[in-house]
Amino acid sequence: MPRSGRRLPATRPVALAALPAALLAVICAGPAPGAPAPGAGSPARADVRPLEGAHAHTGAPRAGTFDTAPARAALQRLLPRHAGQFTLVPDPAAGADTFTVSGTAGAVTVRGSTGATLLTGVGWYLQHVAGADIGWPGDSIGMLPARLPAVPSPVTRSAQVPHRYALNDTDDGYSGPYRTFEEHQRQIDLLALHGINEVFVQVGAEYPYYRALQRFGYSAEELRQWIPAPGHQSWWLLQNLSGFGGPVTERLMRERAELGGRIAEQLRGLGMTPVLPGYFGTVPPGFAARNAGAATVAQGDWAGFDRPDWLDPASPVFAKLAAAYYAEQRAEFGDSSMYRMSPLHEGGQTGSVDVGAAAGAIQAALHAAHPGALWAVLGWQDDPTAELLAGVDTSKLLILDGLSDRYNRLDRESRWGGAPYAMGTIYNFGGHTTIGANTSVWLERFGPWRAKSNSALAGIAYLPEATGTNPAAFDLFTDLAWDAGPIDQRTWFAGFAARRYGRPDAEAAAAWEELRKGPYSTSSGLWSESQDSLFSARPSLSAASAAHWSPKSMRYPAGSVRRALDHLLRVAPALRGSSAYRFDLVDTARQALANHSRILLPKIKAAYEAEDLARFRTLTAEWQDGMRLLDQVTGSDPNLLLGTWLSRARSQGADRAEQDRYEYDARSLLSVWGRHSTSEGGFLHDYANREWSGLIAELYARRWAAYFATLDEALVGRAAPREIDWHAFEEEWAGRTTRHPDRPSGDPYRLATAVAAALPAAATG
Repeated sequence: MPRSGRRLPATRPVALAALPAALLAVICAGPAPGAPAPGAGSPARADVRPLEGAHAHTGAPRAGTFDTAPARAALQRLLPRHAGQFTLVPDPAAGADTFTVSGTAGAVTVRGSTGATLLTGVGWYLQHVAGADIGWPGDSIGMLPARLPAVPSPVTRSAQVPHRYALNDTDDGYSGPYRTFEEHQRQIDLLALHGINEVFVQVGAEYPYYRALQRFGYSAEELRQWIPAPGHQSWWLLQNLSGFGGPVTERLMRERAELGGRIAEQLRGLGMTPVLPGYFGTVPPGFAARNAGAATVAQGDWAGFDRPDWLDPASPVFAKLAAAYYAEQRAEFGDSSMYRMSPLHEGGQTGSVDVGAAAGAIQAALHAAHPGALWAVLGWQDDPTAELLAGVDTSKLLILDGLSDRYNRLDRESRWGGAPYAMGTIYNFGGHTTIGANTSVWLERFGPWRAKSNSALAGIAYLPEATGTNPAAFDLFTDLAWDAGPIDQRTWFAGFAARRYGRPDAEAAAAWEELRKGPYSTSSGLWSESQDSLFSARPSLSAASAAHWSPKSMRYPAGSVRRALDHLLRVAPALRGSSAYRFDLVDTARQALANHSRILLPKIKAAYEAEDLARFRTLTAEWQDGMRLLDQVTGSDPNLLLGTWLSRARSQGADRAEQDRYEYDARSLLSVWGRHSTSEGGFLHDYANREWSGLIAELYARRWAAYFATLDEALVGRAAPREIDWHAFEEEWAGRTTRHPDRPSGDPYRLATAVAAALPAAATG
């Protein structure tokens, strides 16, 4: 296929700016009055104004009228039974990021400045008028009445900050590197519904590298060996590793690039910014030897991996390679106004490179390809450094602060010299299934940080390492950007409880009050995530966490979750049918069991050290019964299945060998993470632990059973326990191709009831 222009599927929308003026005028005139909106299931009435201009980089209109068809299509996906009761009206004249909701029963009108803002208005209506929730995951839309309620009086809301960014660099790896377009589309719909306007697009990012580097002395085969399999590409793009899980096929890269292009177009259609990876100098081995005038710096080690080399951005070859990269990227993904780059992430070696000059050259290359584009850089550890900031135009920079709610005594204006930043949160690491977030810290900081006389706060950054967990945290954090006044945490959680299951319920309110006081009121100072489960830990009588980098003890009283489970089990039977209720019930039961592991393990240790064989056997049997029950209860929810994760990976392989390779990629990320040096020396084994049905039974429970057997033998024989090579154990599991269900089974309510019966009741208070 010719590479002179962008390859677009026939159904992919074309950017307005690319159309001839005459055709553009026809499109902007809109449909005839009363005509159905393209792709919509019901008529859309809209005030149409002459086009004033389109955003030069995203292809999404930012002034003048715009096509509401993408928003209507999203509305049809989100609310299939009720979409026809909404009229979506493009209203850019209202100002940036503004919506107005009004209407009578069964006829709700939402006016908005972009397609995404229209959806944000719909989301506001659902929460505050209809009393329903579309969460991530779970919803209560089945509880909506056939005729939607009227809006008592028109309500207008505007975003408090211009940047509402979403997705960590690791999200594609930890949330699902083998997801379908429909799954990404659902993610975009949810982000728009909750007010996000900038979304990182990582899928297919390897293809521009693959295409561009073939002009700089590398064969296609060399590059296919250098590029990792999809599960580990997040860290390759961060310049942390290369090659693991490969080789990748050209077919897969091409398909992933097409998928990424579709995702980018989906965002543009809603007026959202697809944030694309920028080029900052990552090159394969031997680049300088193949390219005269190039200077590279070896980047050393990252968690047991040799990092890819860094091409000095001040060297003359850099500008040429960057231009080639951006040209290839444009051909697949189109243009954007925002690009993600974090040079020297988590270490890296500067060598003799002038960091300020390098940063200036990186920004210059970006602007040569995309004039005026914004550079988004992660605020993490010591980055961005003062040296980097000194070399760039910070008015074209946005720092995504990953530590806003983690540490105390933060002064971002002083730290970053007044550079614009977004207050961020990383309340999930590695895809852990643990409940909780420092929500009280968000509420304490966001308003005062914005109100500072010299405030550089310009946005929010939703940055969990994996998405699709903690729906309450997602809802609350995104609400920060749209609520003009201080948010009271207790009032917010009471409202969340009422809409989460479709109507107020005293037991639901009591459950969420317990969760609010417990896992959702953890404090800053050291952690932004709650503790993980010891059931998921590599076996040891002194285990304190599953992941090396996780909290080593409970961050809240365990009784809060146990009491919440009892309250959820008493929610009115009429409210138990929603996916929101079922997920929350299973998730709370899972967390109550996980917390119990921290109570039970010290008892097992005490029995072993006392050489009390009978008690040791009783307690370890209780532990193993708990793990069996944990596997069963998680198996009753579609969001907690290992089989789904594995079947997605296998679906991307063209033959058995490729399928096995991608399954290993997916399994290894959950267990050994990388090679032996990464797992052991880099302490990354179990970094991505999560309590999923199948993973619990086939890896975690088998691991603990083997360990307890050695301790039992030691007690019987009065000898030291046998040593187990845990890495070999876990590597064997990562290499398996056993099948697991990708559909839930069992009754969530019955199984959650069994969990409650198996656990001691929690004291009140």
